[in-house]
Amino acid sequence: MSSQVDTGDAIRVFLLDDHEVVRRGVAALLSAEDDIEIVGEAGTAGQALARIPAVRPHVAVLDVRLPDGDGVTVCREIRSAIPEVACLMLTSFDDETALFDAVMAGAAGYVLKQIHGSDLVGAVRTVASGQSLLDPRSTARMLRRIRERQERKDPLKALTGQERQILELIGEGLTNRQIGERMFLAEKTVKNYVSHLFAKLGMSRRTQAAAYAAQLKSETPGNQDREH
Repeated sequence: MSSQVDTGDAIRVFLLDDHEVVRRGVAALLSAEDDIEIVGEAGTAGQALARIPAVRPHVAVLDVRLPDGDGVTVCREIRSAIPEVACLMLTSFDDETALFDAVMAGAAGYVLKQIHGSDLVGAVRTVASGQSLLDPRSTARMLRRIRERQERKDPLKALTGQERQILELIGEGLTNRQIGERMFLAEKTVKNYVSHLFAKLGMSRRTQAAAYAAQLKSETPGNQDREH
């Protein structure tokens, strides 16, 4: 979490946006507030990474899309080097991927450039106080993406215990009838299980499943040890 600004202290803000007009507009908007002070600006990721550590802002308002990179990378590097800086991502696009990447990089908030001025001021104050600024709909969308990524990384998480066991037996070359005998299930029941696990793994042929099961078996640490 970012450190909270002490009561009475001005919120020190750094601005990163490659469009000078946008940057000046945001600077003028925030500077008009008695409790906010602009301590630095940059138009590129490189400039921001060089200047932010020197001025130590409470909040860094970062444009997501930049000519020499992106604000998400800046956020990740700044949060790694100076964890107390709260990063507020500012973008023209309601981009789900950017939202996911920004939150994974440690951003405290994510707002669109179409936001009303008073709302942007409020967003800066919110993240400066150590709070997160992610609306529930965006957060739910992000969590769904995390879950989908994890399932793509480990498709087996989507399988039940029975389906995993059947996959292993397919890998051993057993037919549905043989699997049924081994697991005390009707052949038709096994066929249904096989259809479900094929759908979950995105497969259409038994040979695909057998090859996948064999690959998983070879990647299991215990099996690797036995092979050497």
